[in-house]
Amino acid sequence: MVAYTERQAGSKLADFVGEHAQVLSIALFFVICMVFFGSMTSTFLMPGNLLNVLRQAAPILVVAVAMTLVITTAGIDLSVGSMVALINAAAAIVIAAGLPRPLAIVLMLVLGAVIGGVQGWFVAYQGIPAFIVTLAGLSILRGAALYMTEGYSIPIRDAEGFFWLGRGEIAGFPVPALIAILVAVLGFVVMLRTQYGRQVIAVGSNIEAARRVGMPAKRVLASVYMVSGLACAVAGILIASRLGSGSSNAAQGFELQVIAAVVLGGTSLMGGKASMLGTVLGTMTIAVIGNGLILMHISPFFTQIVTGTIILVAIWMNARLFDRKWRFGKKKVAA
Repeated sequence: MVAYTERQAGSKLADFVGEHAQVLSIALFFVICMVFFGSMTSTFLMPGNLLNVLRQAAPILVVAVAMTLVITTAGIDLSVGSMVALINAAAAIVIAAGLPRPLAIVLMLVLGAVIGGVQGWFVAYQGIPAFIVTLAGLSILRGAALYMTEGYSIPIRDAEGFFWLGRGEIAGFPVPALIAILVAVLGFVVMLRTQYGRQVIAVGSNIEAARRVGMPAKRVLASVYMVSGLACAVAGILIASRLGSGSSNAAQGFELQVIAAVVLGGTSLMGGKASMLGTVLGTMTIAVIGNGLILMHISPFFTQIVTGTIILVAIWMNARLFDRKWRFGKKKVAA
């Protein structure tokens, strides 16, 4: 006789908590941060400050949604900060040169997608690890931005329609936040409701198995880096329109914030598991911590320490507490 194992029936609550443990944990952490900073400073929970947090978090959320796709394929994109800086600087240069703003925006989106596609080609079709490709991209793109601007900030003048993207409001709600929310909703729908989302998860789980069942695995792998480049273009445009200038020094440390938000939200670095809701919560948690520390008059440089610590703790939790083998309840052995 063969002995079979049978899962012991558990409560629906325990099953729900077990399935959504990491999203629930980041949601709880987010609430704790809100309560903590709200109690430490009287200005944190004011509507004006909360809207400012949303406005500042918008570029991070836009890129974090795309980074969720990249990390779901067991990849990484370290070049996002440099790409945002390049797009930011290029947008300011072409607008200052007199190019019509709508055309400038389209060109920046195309530029971001092309750069991301090139990196994706090296990763998917040339077999070079994503870490190496995007690390090289980090250096090349930041260097290109510095070369284009010669280290100076490029002002954008007389571009009210362009500034509206970064500074405008609709019914009192910041336009950048609305754009970020639309991107997050789109990412949520893509991952849960489309064939492409299922292919991204399959490639991250086992790219060879995905290829053998007929999926265009390499094309899917390359495409997530193109999506990342497109998201960086959107973020670069939002930053340029909010600040009214382009700079090669923009988005310093941006990649750390994006990766921290995604990993903290529950997307597995090993691939095959993603949570768009977790990414949104992770992004807002990072933004709240940064804003709260500033309002408490703590050095902004301390934020980098906090971000690095969050990445380390999130990766530890990802690997030890919330992997696929972690479950509530016990198993019952049947003879």
